[in-house]
Amino acid sequence: MKKIGFLSFGHWTPSPQSQTQSAADALLQSIELAVAAEELGADGAYFRVHHFARQLASPFPLLAAVGARTRRIEIGTAVIDMRYENPLYMAEDAGAADLISGGRLQLGISRGSPEQVIDGWRHFGYAPAAGESPSDMARRHTQVFLDLLRGDGFAQPNPRPMFPNPPGLLRLEPHADGLRDRIWWGAGSDATAQWAAKMGMNLQSSTLKDDEGGQPFALQQARQIRAFRAAWVEAGHARAPRVSVSRSIFALVSDADRAYFGRGGAEQDQIGFIDEKTRAIFGRSYAAEPDTLIAQLRADEAIAEADTLLLTVPNQLGVAYNAHVIETILKHIAPALGWR
Repeated sequence: MKKIGFLSFGHWTPSPQSQTQSAADALLQSIELAVAAEELGADGAYFRVHHFARQLASPFPLLAAVGARTRRIEIGTAVIDMRYENPLYMAEDAGAADLISGGRLQLGISRGSPEQVIDGWRHFGYAPAAGESPSDMARRHTQVFLDLLRGDGFAQPNPRPMFPNPPGLLRLEPHADGLRDRIWWGAGSDATAQWAAKMGMNLQSSTLKDDEGGQPFALQQARQIRAFRAAWVEAGHARAPRVSVSRSIFALVSDADRAYFGRGGAEQDQIGFIDEKTRAIFGRSYAAEPDTLIAQLRADEAIAEADTLLLTVPNQLGVAYNAHVIETILKHIAPALGWR
């Protein structure tokens, strides 16, 4: 395990039990948690993107703000739903956020998850072309986005521009060198992982995937990762890819930890349907004393296959408690998994 970061869904709710009661709380606390995580030595601060929900949505203002407040930590998403995105505008926003951070952006994108509303992307002005599915549209947007990140000129310059142009066709600005190699695809199946490898994207695999074969979640995820790596080699890319997995992991070292997470109830994989046709398997959570936790995580084949582990954090418990959650993993668990 080379890198360990956190993944926040950015939930907020106006409830007395929540430490994150507004959208402003979710955004500002996300920045503060990224700063705290960097100070603790974590490698990454990642944020989920959901539309029409009391969660983090438009990611680039947040990513830019985190980039301006930190100096070392990787900053990313897991994931942006490409059904909702204008690839050209997104390329400009991503380039700006990456430059502000000094080249630390790790941008996770995908087809997205089940939505809060029906066909929400239509409200954003997008619709599949004739013969396309919404997933096809997401991939089409992705291919345009990836092409733009290469930085090649494509637009014919005005012969009488307001400002002088460089010679040749013009590209979008600002352009961030190297960002194309720091794009990740959130794959829900073995086939989409292989497609991501063909496209030269890194792989993000979360706490759920399509149930393909009925094996335990970690075994299915490990198989997905191996299929991705094989497809990467077959595609002949020059660089080595990266792979992340997400887990809910809590080391029980305090009374608060035991009160929040010590009662059990999520130690087994779960099966469900994320839509009418897709049977999915949801990976278990981990909560135990450090020695027990180390043994459990060493037996997780997918963690062993990945190079990056993203810890999903309960953001509504507040910045201080979530910093504690990250610190306990880095201090008591991560060294035994080969981190650093």
